[in-house]
Amino acid sequence: MQTLIVEDDVRLARALAHILEENGYGADVVHDGATGLAWAESGMYDVIILDVMLPKMDGFAVVADLRRENVSTPVLLLTARDAVPDKITGLDSGADDYMTKPFSPAELLAHLRALTRRQGEVLFEKLAAGDLELNLESHDLSRGGKSIHLSYKEYCLAKVLMTNAGQVVSKDLIIAKVWGIESSAEDNNVEAYVSFLRKKMKFLGSTARIETLRKAGYRFAAGAEESVPC
Repeated sequence: MQTLIVEDDVRLARALAHILEENGYGADVVHDGATGLAWAESGMYDVIILDVMLPKMDGFAVVADLRRENVSTPVLLLTARDAVPDKITGLDSGADDYMTKPFSPAELLAHLRALTRRQGEVLFEKLAAGDLELNLESHDLSRGGKSIHLSYKEYCLAKVLMTNAGQVVSKDLIIAKVWGIESSAEDNNVEAYVSFLRKKMKFLGSTARIETLRKAGYRFAAGAEESVPC
């Protein structure tokens, strides 16, 4: 289960991530509303924990934009506000649930379980795109009966691209997802790992490809056409 935490209090965000990871959830953290919206629009998350009082864009606006873009990921609004009008505003904006600070870890986990039950708690062990299948537990990439093991960063890159198959993924987003939001990784690190992944896809005989879109990023596409070189 992958969660996105959008919280400008860095210490609280880290505490939330720690609680979730200890309980088997994956957790990504961003600290402003605009970045949270961009990440949430990727459709990569099962649940979004969203603070209301955020820089650049408040939580009400973020969830309203997500719903306008037809992103249906469950959203748990998390805020110090406890006035009834604020709760109504949040829910009317498209949020699925609402918690006020302070809260206990047990309360947070109970709310998340309730949200995932509404979604059927469908957890996939494999991710398929084009003629490739990525095992989310073993980190093996396979086509037909042939498979190859990916390094951790190759796996993270493959997961980002395959989850967003057909869509352009920026280098900045790849760096944040593969190396971490506070990483010093640069474009050449992304280019190197894209090259590694392309070689493993070629080894498998895949007809899928990773396209390079100059000044935009990369796109995972199925088909037999030549990929644009990095």
